Amino acid sequence: QLQASGGGLVQAGGSLRLSCAASGFTLDYYAIGWFRQAPGKEREGVSCISSSGTITYYADSVKGRFTISRDNAKNTVFLQMNSLKPEDTAVYYCAAYRSTIVHGTPYYWGQGTQVTVSS
Repeated sequence: QLQASGGGLVQAGGSLRLSCAASGFTLDYYAIGWFRQAPGKEREGVSCISSSGTITYYADSVKGRFTISRDNAKNTVFLQMNSLKPEDTAVYYCAAYRSTIVHGTPYYWGQGTQVTVSS
């Protein structure tokens, strides 16, 4: 399973680091995607990283502020979120794709972690 953690309440301009940890399987061969869903809005893709860690993607709304990384030794993927804005408030989810890049349907979904940014 996947476990997302690290969410919380932070003021605008602050930072949080989300973690997506796997248990029961190794993340080495999985591409990982981070998604978020704000109240009343559809889920949107935020960032993703290839299984090798060499390819990353960011939504325009977070580019330059968020950084995705992975530590396969720790079986964990991270999402460093800096310069947070109130519009970043959402439940954040991670998903594992059994492929080298994010493609198709996730094999695993993590439970969400709430991020709340106050103005």
